[in-house]
Parts: sequence; structure tokens; C-alpha cells
Amino acid sequence: MADPTSGENLLYLTDEQLRQGIEAMFFAYRGFTADPDRILADLAYGRAHHRAVHFINRAPGTTVNNLLAILGVTKQSLNRVLRSLIEDGLVQSRVGSSDKRERHLYLTDAGRALEQRLSDAQRARMRTAYRAAGPQAVAGFRQVLEAMMDADMRRRYQALKESGA
Repeated sequence: MADPTSGENLLYLTDEQLRQGIEAMFFAYRGFTADPDRILADLAYGRAHHRAVHFINRAPGTTVNNLLAILGVTKQSLNRVLRSLIEDGLVQSRVGSSDKRERHLYLTDAGRALEQRLSDAQRARMRTAYRAAGPQAVAGFRQVLEAMMDADMRRRYQALKESGA
């Protein structure tokens, strides 16, 4: 009898196996966001604040329009998040040098410290899971995640990966 986890059998997943994968993603996401959520709750912030801080840290000087495209949120929603981060001294907004209509975003020292706390918690969880799964599983997991991304998001993800930001 063939190993049900072999690559050959994974090409023919049943609806139940797919459901289990979906549920695993839901529960993994809960775990992945739990530690940062506790840190954010103390500051009266939510996951949108976390995502903004994360991507501003990954690409210092990113524009508001670029951040809108990455996060896939409305301008109104992002403005609310940015306003609170700027007022609290975590993000700095600078007018573009070549285009005065552009706003470039940077984390302040306090913003970088918050981002570090949030990402340390997630890196610890990822490191533990990756070590338990092993390198082959990690590579497969990344392949699955990348295959699930929309083409535009996959391009943005690849660009971030390649930039080393």
C-alpha cells in the first residue's frame, strides 16, 4: 500500500484532506498571530498596524501607494492606521523629493523597537516549527504558500525576497 503522504498521492487530494489543510491553515494563523496580538492589544493596535509596521520596516521609504497595494486595504483604512502610528511616534512620513505628492514612510526608533518585538515573537514560532518539520518540509511549505498567492502578490513577494530588504 502506498504511503498516503507521498508526493504521488498528494496530487489527488480528497475534499476531506483539503478541508483538513484549510483548518490547519486557520489554526496555524491563530497561533502565528497570537503573540503579536497580545503585544498590539496593550497598545490598542490591531493586525493592520502590525502589517503596516512590518512592511515599512522591510522597505524603508516605501510610499503610501505602494503600501496600499501590498496590504490590499482602502486608502481610508490605511490612513487611519498611519495616522495613529505617526501620532504615537512610531512612523515618520516624509514628502517625496521628486514628487511632492508622494509620502514616504519610515519607522522611528520606537517603531523599529515595536517591529522587533512583534517579529521576534513570530520568528520564534516559525523557527520552532521549521526545526520540527525539517528542511525538506520547509521548502515544500514555502512552495505551497507561493503557489497560493495571486500572481501580483507573488511578484511583490519575490521582489521583497530578492531585494533582501
